[in-house]
Amino acid sequence: MTDAWLKEELATANLDDQRLNDRLESILAAFAQRPHASIPEALLSRNELEAAYRFCDNKKTTPEKILQPHVDATKKRCRHQKIVLCAQDTTELDFTRPKQQVNGAGPLDSGARLGAFLHLNEAFTEDGTPLGAIGAKLWSCPEADPEQPKPSKAEKRKQRRSLPIEQKESLRWLEGIRVTQKLAEECPATLCVSLSDSEGDLFDLFVEPRTADNFHWIIRACQDRKVLDSQGNTTGIIRDALLQQPALATNEISVRGREQKVSCETRSRRKTRVSRQAKVEIRACAVTIKAPMNRPFSADSVTVNVVMVREPDPPEGEEPIEWMLLTTLPISTVEEVCAVIRYYTVRWMVEIYFRTLKSGCRIEERRFETLHRMLACTAIYMIVAWRTLFVCRLGRSCPDLSCDVVFDASEWQSVWSVTHKGEPLPDQAPSLSLMVSAIARLGGYVD
Repeated sequence: MTDAWLKEELATANLDDQRLNDRLESILAAFAQRPHASIPEALLSRNELEAAYRFCDNKKTTPEKILQPHVDATKKRCRHQKIVLCAQDTTELDFTRPKQQVNGAGPLDSGARLGAFLHLNEAFTEDGTPLGAIGAKLWSCPEADPEQPKPSKAEKRKQRRSLPIEQKESLRWLEGIRVTQKLAEECPATLCVSLSDSEGDLFDLFVEPRTADNFHWIIRACQDRKVLDSQGNTTGIIRDALLQQPALATNEISVRGREQKVSCETRSRRKTRVSRQAKVEIRACAVTIKAPMNRPFSADSVTVNVVMVREPDPPEGEEPIEWMLLTTLPISTVEEVCAVIRYYTVRWMVEIYFRTLKSGCRIEERRFETLHRMLACTAIYMIVAWRTLFVCRLGRSCPDLSCDVVFDASEWQSVWSVTHKGEPLPDQAPSLSLMVSAIARLGGYVD
């Protein structure tokens, strides 16, 4: 990591104290040099270690302020792109400890594990190269009062349906849509598309006003909602409307196998399956969706475009592959329909980002006593995770690019000397793909 990169990424840092700004730069530089190392290993000296702990403990070093310069730099990168795909998703940060728990950590799922949640809105190019975060939210859930009786599933469902979205945690999905739309307004020459998985299938998102022509969204359907005809009568559900359409195209995809982690799991997408090649059909149409009855919305119905990817003949005993993608993007041609599918596949890159943050940067293994310190540290490592994934993906999307656009001479020459023992240094910097592969081999990657 060169000093030039750090200066550029933290150009707008403002932690209300120049000393804190300088400390953020030095900590980020150390973490970026050795993402997988423990904090004492990365910082080398005790003085630097104590300074880092004081930094994370400072009330001024909130995750929002730490990430703000990275967000500013991301928006700057987005302005140079024709298409930016903004994938939003939520992940758990498990901070459960064997003995003393992190002070302030909240329950995850059943409450047996403690930690926090991260909802990230990450910008990508069309080929999946990460541009950085345009928004992020870190929070923990309060622990339930042991003296209060636990509500039943029916009571929870009734309460969830009656509450306005402003009082629900699912508000984060609507906020993510708004953040992407704001990015579109700031980058009028860039097509900005928000990508959400099935957890973002909320009617509130469908009726959210679109104020920028260069802003669109794609949401994977979770609920098979009721469809209305031109007279406002219910005619069936979305899936039935799609199956009545002719197949526009067919394709063959690779289906990755998986093992069922929980024996009582009922959801098809979590059950065991074997790897296989699947032939899928593609259909698309516009539908008018009826608003849910549980609470008032700004509209009684909304018209959206829907794209279906479906496996008509799955192997015996296997669940068929099926996606339904709701979108505001046009679907008047086969090319436009295929573009919707291609854009949505980039959403998986946010899962790769989370894996980089957890496995590569080992954020869940960091040892701090309080949640404030853990989240401040997480925010720093989020920048490191982006940079790590960025270099990796850049080596794939631009393999012939000279590596000196990312690495300075001392960095690439030292790696070359270690990985090419006995060979003289080349006169010119090698390609980025060669350098990324050489660095990976130092970590155990088999080329």
